[in-house]
Amino acid sequence: MSSRSASVSASPGPRGEARAGSTLSDAQKLAMLEDLEQSGLGWFWASDADGRLAYLSASIAERLELPLGELVGQPVAQIFQPAAEDGCAKPLALRLGSHKAFSGLAVRAAKRPGGAILRLAGHPVFGPSGSFLGFRGTGADITEEWYREEETERLAWFDSLTGLANRHRMAHLIESTITAFRAAKRNCAVMMLDLDRFKQVNDTLGHAAGDELLKQVADRLGRAIDRDCEIGRLGGDEFQVMLPDLDDRGVLGEIAMKIIAMVKQPYSLAEGRCVIGCSVGIAIAPHDGVTREEVVRSADLALYAAKNGGRGQFRFFSGELENEAIFRRRLEADLGTGLSERQLFLKYQPVIEAKSRKVTGLEARICWNHSQRGEIDEEEFASILEGSSLVGEIGRWAIREACSHAALWPDSVRVALGVPVPLFTDETFIEVVAEALSETDLPANRLELAISEAVFFGDANQVDRTLGRLFKLGVRLTLDEFGSGYSSLAYLRRAPFDTIRIDSRLVAEAGREDGRELGLIRAIVALAGALEMDTLAGGIETMALNDALTQCGIGYVQGPIYYESAERETVEAEIMGEGWRIEPSSDRTARARRRTVLRKINVIHDDHSYEVTLRNLSRTGALIQGLMDVPKGTQFVVDLGGGQLAVATVTRSNGDTQGLEFEQHLVDDGSGGLVTRNRVSPYALASAGAPLAALSPGSYKAMTGAPGEGQSIPQFGYAPNARSEQA
Repeated sequence: MSSRSASVSASPGPRGEARAGSTLSDAQKLAMLEDLEQSGLGWFWASDADGRLAYLSASIAERLELPLGELVGQPVAQIFQPAAEDGCAKPLALRLGSHKAFSGLAVRAAKRPGGAILRLAGHPVFGPSGSFLGFRGTGADITEEWYREEETERLAWFDSLTGLANRHRMAHLIESTITAFRAAKRNCAVMMLDLDRFKQVNDTLGHAAGDELLKQVADRLGRAIDRDCEIGRLGGDEFQVMLPDLDDRGVLGEIAMKIIAMVKQPYSLAEGRCVIGCSVGIAIAPHDGVTREEVVRSADLALYAAKNGGRGQFRFFSGELENEAIFRRRLEADLGTGLSERQLFLKYQPVIEAKSRKVTGLEARICWNHSQRGEIDEEEFASILEGSSLVGEIGRWAIREACSHAALWPDSVRVALGVPVPLFTDETFIEVVAEALSETDLPANRLELAISEAVFFGDANQVDRTLGRLFKLGVRLTLDEFGSGYSSLAYLRRAPFDTIRIDSRLVAEAGREDGRELGLIRAIVALAGALEMDTLAGGIETMALNDALTQCGIGYVQGPIYYESAERETVEAEIMGEGWRIEPSSDRTARARRRTVLRKINVIHDDHSYEVTLRNLSRTGALIQGLMDVPKGTQFVVDLGGGQLAVATVTRSNGDTQGLEFEQHLVDDGSGGLVTRNRVSPYALASAGAPLAALSPGSYKAMTGAPGEGQSIPQFGYAPNARSEQA
């Protein structure tokens, strides 16, 4: 027996005889221990007084896939490292250095970090004089148990599909972070993300494609955010991001736009290519809530507003959103009543031949005359309808209604309308179209149906059959949203389209100076010409864009500079004449959809607050009205509400009106509005005694900490009309 086995031999009793109960010789005992080692049921190790490995069962070395000769004599603390990757520096070295017994320590070989996991136990050995001789211990292979527990823990805290944090982990992280940050008066931003058009991919390409898509989205999110954060998938197509120590809404807006831009890029899946979108809601603690529940709820409301605003957008939370969200849900619930009580109606926008300016068709847009809200225009109605269970039923109503109207128009004017994907894939769709044409005696070639590229996500055979039956029926077909990111020549080869409608976002971007999008539009026009198809561009808002598109060879145009959507009676009065022609005009502009800026705000000078009227607002400055004799160079703190304070200088002054220039530019709020980058912390407001919104106009000494008591003295007087408003 080798000398390295001597440490495990039986110790003699006080009189030299074997301990009670032992009937084996030393050789038999050593043979038994070697059998035990080789069986894998028991492993042994020993170190010397300097912490170097003196003995190791050969079977352990084999399990670690390391030569035994290279291990003996090496420091034990360098041979093994903790199995858990938790950043612990020297737990084994500390245990060995303390000369105290230990057990249950999970380790792995430092040279084989992905290999076997061992559970070590050891006890110190001391000589007769009390000197430390080293450690003796045992080991056990717990590899399977370790990885099984690790997987169980991973499933409990991480999403099994994407590897991101799951709902429970995100809730725990946000809760603990906000709680800790509340004591330290630090900020924490939370983003809620929802994928747009993901359901279409899942429904048409299948759940396997949807799962692969979610994996790719998770990867893109990780690459889009280049700062400390935690990203989680809450379930379905909903994601969440926590960004600690960030309250700059300019930076947050840039991150949100980068996420939106990266998520909407085309995806290549085994089942085909697709494009989706992303909407983002943003809330910041402590401004939008001081608990996890409050902040997440605020981010949810902001996300809901972003989706309702047209999708592919981001929104910051504001106090107005809660009422907006409640009212929006009521509208969605009222949709069935709106259909049954005939509150829905169609408006029409002319389709104009670019060269002759002649109106050749009218595109139907669905609007809603709500009993309480009043008229809901086509853009807002489309966002309400999307995702509704009534989308198919309302689509059927629109086809019948449009055909009945067009039957009364001149034969030279077609009617066009879009077909929702759920209606196109409905088995009764062809019968709906045929019945509408038959009941109204409308020739099939006067009905033009716009088919979204999204229908091609579905069963190819079913799509081809439906398109073929529409072609036999004689209906004209338009491929809608071409150039939106997942366009394919295969669609044009497979389907009998008459017109290609260029995606509105591509048209809008074509108005920029770089001209890259115009090059794409020229290519689409050339492709359409080769396939003997017409081209249509909508949403044209400027003469410059119109001229550029016309030079590209666009066949048909639409947009505010030609004609906005109008009531049926209005357009019918025009088309019943000799021939309706419309010349573009720069005097016509799109309806303003932004919230009005005309409102009362406070401006602070020294320690006094004045109420004024905000006339307009830009990134760089504002125009206020209400104060008299304010000299140029005067500095104000402009209170835009909700803790938004902007330092501004008067750059021009005329009577009761002043032009202000901001010291720091405002940033986009995601919905066409402007906000300050940062807000006054609620902690600072609380230390002043009350939220800023609750402080009455007058002295701001409590906030600034200025000395003195009593009411401040105003330096500027109100204009006569403003003074009457103050009374």
